[in-house]
Amino acid sequence: MVSQTVELLKNEIPLEQESVVLAEDAVNGLVLVDIINGFCTVGAGNLAPRESNTQISGMISESARLARVFCEKNLPVMAFLDSHHPNKPEDPYPPHCIVGSDESNLVPALRWLENEPNVTIRRKDCFDGYLGSIQEDGSNVFVDWVKKNKITTLLVVGVCTDICVLDFVCSTMSAKNRGFLEPLENVVVYSRACATFNVPLEVARNTKGALAHPQEFMHHVGLYMAKERGAKIANEVLFGAAGKV
Repeated sequence: MVSQTVELLKNEIPLEQESVVLAEDAVNGLVLVDIINGFCTVGAGNLAPRESNTQISGMISESARLARVFCEKNLPVMAFLDSHHPNKPEDPYPPHCIVGSDESNLVPALRWLENEPNVTIRRKDCFDGYLGSIQEDGSNVFVDWVKKNKITTLLVVGVCTDICVLDFVCSTMSAKNRGFLEPLENVVVYSRACATFNVPLEVARNTKGALAHPQEFMHHVGLYMAKERGAKIANEVLFGAAGKV
């Protein structure tokens, strides 16, 4: 029944994806959103998967591959890590990714990024990495990163497609459109390196405070809404002499 519903959704709101070629002669930046144990490692916390999940494992694999390429090319990478203070809940979700816990650390496949000179790690305490980059003095770590590196195309990957990834893309697109992120021109969401979680309806009905969250359905919706905001949705990302973004 769920698969039939997903197919109906995709027919009603079809999502055109494209192959994106990143120009070798331009500055491309990679943003990894919340690829941490608390959301991706089986049994790691309240919001971690309960069993191995193909969409999540595929997202990790593709994100790690891209991160290697960006580091080999010495291109700028920013990794957002969800990190919450225990006295500041994030409704409607239970406590998760508490500061200092292993839940808020990168998954094992990406821990090597912590030692790469071209990588900026930003711990955030909210859904949206753009808002989570605001400092007490009003400056914004993400905005400064884009401007300092003169990034023209931003590639976004991570979790969750329809929550933290989407929120970050929406804020970034609005800021770009208002001229706050020059010289940024393009925001690309790579669908194969994004994932979300799965809470079937029958599980939600029997879990106090839980909301149904069918994985394939919400992944599609998240990508579709990102495209509605002006982001490009890619099902393939390549590097080439002449970029096609």
